[in-house]
Amino acid sequence: MKRDITRWRWLLPGIKIKRWLFVSGLGVLVIVLGALIALGDAPLFWLKELTDSLNAWIRDHTMTAQSARLARWGLGLGLAALGLGIWWWGLRRAWKTVVHILQPRSSGRVWDVLARHSLTAQGRHIVVIGGGTGLSTLLRGLKRYTANITAIVTVTDDGGSSGRLRTELGVLPPGDIRNCLVALADAEPTMTALFQYRFNTNASGLSGHSFGNLLIAAMTNLTGDFERAVKEISKVLAIRGRVLPSTLTQVALKAEMEDGSMVTGETAIVEYPSRIRRMYLDPPDAQPLQEAIDTIRDADIIVLGPGSLFTSVLPNLMVQGLADALHHADATRIYVCNVMTQPGETDHFTASDHIRILEGHVGKRIFDYALVNNAAPHTELIEKYRQSGQELVEGDADRIRAMGYRPVLGNYISESDVVRHDPLRLAEAIFKLGK
Repeated sequence: MKRDITRWRWLLPGIKIKRWLFVSGLGVLVIVLGALIALGDAPLFWLKELTDSLNAWIRDHTMTAQSARLARWGLGLGLAALGLGIWWWGLRRAWKTVVHILQPRSSGRVWDVLARHSLTAQGRHIVVIGGGTGLSTLLRGLKRYTANITAIVTVTDDGGSSGRLRTELGVLPPGDIRNCLVALADAEPTMTALFQYRFNTNASGLSGHSFGNLLIAAMTNLTGDFERAVKEISKVLAIRGRVLPSTLTQVALKAEMEDGSMVTGETAIVEYPSRIRRMYLDPPDAQPLQEAIDTIRDADIIVLGPGSLFTSVLPNLMVQGLADALHHADATRIYVCNVMTQPGETDHFTASDHIRILEGHVGKRIFDYALVNNAAPHTELIEKYRQSGQELVEGDADRIRAMGYRPVLGNYISESDVVRHDPLRLAEAIFKLGK
């Protein structure tokens, strides 16, 4: 009995659906009335008097039977068109009300919301692995094509707001996670702007922290679980897809440098004056989320990068089990090479050098295609980067082919005051390879 009562709760006043369904039903009646008038038939007794009066009026005001038929058809079709308009208006308003109730955070027109949700059911399943600005840039392009996106994000950051929260509260560094959540968000612009807001106050406790980082940290303490906290905030931002940390273990990066030194911590590694020889994860037995392994196994397309080679891409691959899952994945596997070299990490690296480092650390084949930019920005911008110790990554396709990979060269950059990947060009190239 209780279940039957619950089923009919939608009939209660105030839901604002019944009125529009009534209007839509009224439109159907007008369509039927117009059809009956046009056909000159009145099978329903309550329409007979109306149609008899109409026929009498037509006979009195027309000269011929042909003109009478035309008048009847004109009136009937006019009523049918009016009824169709009323039916459509009522149905549209009812549907808009339902969408607003079920998806209150979704922005845009009703049909845009429906189109976005259809992506969830029909879009290709894609897994993106990395971190930093490069990963969030790519996600902005991919979400135009599918909502079946899983971002597996590194959690080794120990600088800035993330590093402070990691040290003071014991939470995993939230910065890269936050950027990916915002990149995939469907929430209103004000909400995403709030999430990215960074405090510049002189108060020592808040200065330098972003609101999103603090919210993730607070949600982690509230739920007692970093993974669950990210999922709850994903609902707030109405993101397309999922964002997962590569591991829930507190891990740190360690690097063996070319001068023989061992350096611990992402920030210290980047700032160290010697080049990196090999990277390690501490502890080395950090386990991945089972959800991450499962989504790699079921993916249609897997993308590594773009992002800092040593501090964004490699840390994920050193989590036990992730590289093996990539090696055995039955998916189109793509590595997106960086556009520019990075001081302290990849000075003077070519595209094949990036691949050589990945191959040397993992020890097995984890991708098939290498997307490499071969377009150059304007001379002034190149010079600006050169002064800061950065240069364009050379797309040495022949060496990549000799290593057994398939290079895909193209113009993948978005040129403004910085040189970065263009999210739409990059996403288009990735989905073409995935067909």
